[in-house]
Amino acid sequence: MTSTVPADLRPDPPHDPDAGSLAAFGYRQELHRSLGRYASFAAGFSFISVLTTVFQFFAFGYAFGGPVFFWAWPVVLAGQLLVAACFAELAARYPISGAIYQWSSRLSNVTFGWFAGWIMVIGQIVVVAAAALALQMVLPALWSGFQLIGTDPAPTSADGAANAALLGVVLLTLTTLVNLLDNRVMSVINRVGVTAEIIGAVLIVALLLTHSERTPGITFHTTGAESGLLGALLVGSFTAAYVLIGFDSAGEMSEETHHPRRTAPRTILTALGAAGLLGGLLVLGGLLAAPSLTDGRLAVDGLSYVLTSSLGDGVGRALLADVVVAITVATLAIQTAACRMLFSMARDGQLPFSRRLAQVNPRTGMPGAPAVVVGALAAALLLLNFASPEAFLAIGTTCIVLLYLAYAMVTGPLLVARLRGRFTTDGTDETGNPLFSLGRWGVPVNALALLYGLFMTVNLAWPRAAVYDPAGGHWYFQYFTVLFLGVTVVAGVGFRAYRRRSAAVSTAVPEAAVGEAVVGETAG
Repeated sequence: MTSTVPADLRPDPPHDPDAGSLAAFGYRQELHRSLGRYASFAAGFSFISVLTTVFQFFAFGYAFGGPVFFWAWPVVLAGQLLVAACFAELAARYPISGAIYQWSSRLSNVTFGWFAGWIMVIGQIVVVAAAALALQMVLPALWSGFQLIGTDPAPTSADGAANAALLGVVLLTLTTLVNLLDNRVMSVINRVGVTAEIIGAVLIVALLLTHSERTPGITFHTTGAESGLLGALLVGSFTAAYVLIGFDSAGEMSEETHHPRRTAPRTILTALGAAGLLGGLLVLGGLLAAPSLTDGRLAVDGLSYVLTSSLGDGVGRALLADVVVAITVATLAIQTAACRMLFSMARDGQLPFSRRLAQVNPRTGMPGAPAVVVGALAAALLLLNFASPEAFLAIGTTCIVLLYLAYAMVTGPLLVARLRGRFTTDGTDETGNPLFSLGRWGVPVNALALLYGLFMTVNLAWPRAAVYDPAGGHWYFQYFTVLFLGVTVVAGVGFRAYRRRSAAVSTAVPEAAVGEAVVGETAG
């Protein structure tokens, strides 16, 4: 694959050794390479954003699983660590933007890789919308004045759903502007935000654990679980599955990272590990410190209710303000990752309007058109929330399924390449040290990662009426994830077919013209 970007854009100085590594893949250095190790870690951690996602989905997990839903967390974390270990190997060998698309294409073929990238970028756009909706879980609890529509702030109510969409659009406008500025500005915001989030998460965990109302043994109780222990764990796993995604963002930002072959593999694993530990402690702390497990509020208001009730209004609101920062930075990071995926695919001429989407502003080092496209499409998805409160869950689950499927479209070809002996573990990073490798554990880890990913994809997409359409009468929400995935695949097939026909016509016309010229010359 080669770069198709216009030649008038200025690459980074030629003495940059990382630019030489990128040139080996046929691309010029156009994105500004300014991210260090902490900034790379921040890219992955802020996409995961435990404060954003745990606050957003804690109530759902508890509503369907009761206290025992906590045990789905370590299972999902273990599964995702298997996937992350495979991705760390790939990040060391293919330090290119558009990681999922690039990795899948190079392990299988361009067509299969294109569909992996297509599903991934659509999933990322849906994740952006879902992350922006998280403001509704926090801002009205912080100050009632943020409830701009109606009076009921619960995201499951009509007022709450509409207000969530409005707040989300405002946030998307802000993150789109930041994505148009400069990657150094974005990096500073990311680093400051992640630092604030980590400090806030540690404080919240410490305060919750010191305000415990019960012992950890409560996590073995199925009180409140609607479908027994197995159902509680399967549906309760949605919370952990939604939180522990996006660790591949360090790979997405490889072209903007110093020494990416050495840095990206480590930050992929550390971002997931840190988020997994903090997130698990947040869930546990919330269960232990909740004033009541049976009054119904924990299943509606989630951790916001625990903070303000258990820690007092002043401390609770201060910590909620930190959660607002985390949500803002998470939305920014997810949008940035989606922009890099669009840019990478467009650079290879693989998307509609590729030339425009692949343009990088030489001053800012940012691809501007993808930022606008991602922001606009995510905002359009938020309009579904005006239609029905169930849209929040439909949007959230859909994005998880799309990302899990895209991940499996990398771990699958990687396993085949290992078994056929086409995946090498040799090579050195920018410092001369061996590349990150799983060694002899590669095949078993890879196989378990693929099986886990496929199982979770089916579990998340399964059209459970009790989950997706509890009120009844909205069959399209019950099957929303399956339908959305189907539309995504059909749209991809349609575009690929149109592109092939267009390419055939563009090559056939010149040949016909040449034939007519030859006939004319012969007749003359």
